[in-house]
Amino acid sequence: MKLIRYLSGKAPLYGVLEKGEITGIEGDIFNGFKPFGGDAVRIDRVQVLPPVQPSKVIAVGLNYRDHAEELGQAVPDEPVLFMKPATSVIGHNNEIVYPPSAARVDYEAELAAVVRKKARHVKEEDAAEYILGYTCLNDVTARDLQQKDGQWTRAKSFDTFCPIGPVIETDMNPDTANIYARVNGTLRQSSNTKNFIFSMFRLFSFVSHIMTLLPGDIVTTGTPSGIGALQPGDTVEIEVEGIGVLKNSVVAEG
Repeated sequence: MKLIRYLSGKAPLYGVLEKGEITGIEGDIFNGFKPFGGDAVRIDRVQVLPPVQPSKVIAVGLNYRDHAEELGQAVPDEPVLFMKPATSVIGHNNEIVYPPSAARVDYEAELAAVVRKKARHVKEEDAAEYILGYTCLNDVTARDLQQKDGQWTRAKSFDTFCPIGPVIETDMNPDTANIYARVNGTLRQSSNTKNFIFSMFRLFSFVSHIMTLLPGDIVTTGTPSGIGALQPGDTVEIEVEGIGVLKNSVVAEG
């Protein structure tokens, strides 16, 4: 099932997306819902919103074997984590703003999990029941600032640096999905989550033993090889098999 959050009039709504049409729902996506009836609306007639409004986005610095090889780095023993603020989140078709303080801004295609219920000290074998579903994420990064600072907070945290969407897919295997990034239609990243160093559920469990995860929070899984630079005027697409395509344009600030 593909859950989508969209704007109808002035009110954000949730619906189920099927074959390009949205059926509205009643209730809470985290605690149960049902269709509210009425005519379906085509996705091209509405504004798609970020599928959730997380309190935090938890990310892992290196989680694909092909990316470790690309960087010439050893495979880590434990996940290396960082956070992106909620204010960095944007949705499908929103603009990524290129900040004037950055000389290089990169795309990073990722698969992300959406937390369904409060999670603390979750066992790896129980992780699936705490996950509502999965979405596409672009971990936009000011690469020059990351290298300059020696840590990642500034480079990862600019407003608009965390596009997510377009939907939450509730039924997929997170460890066997193809993942791609395209810039202006040219394929730049192509991999499969079977190349994870840490599986989705192992990563989720690890994070939950550090901090409490709340409904709507995001745990994202790192990027494969092929990272590269964006420029104002570019269009970047992140695609994860079974979910869809997250598309954003890049604009200069101001």
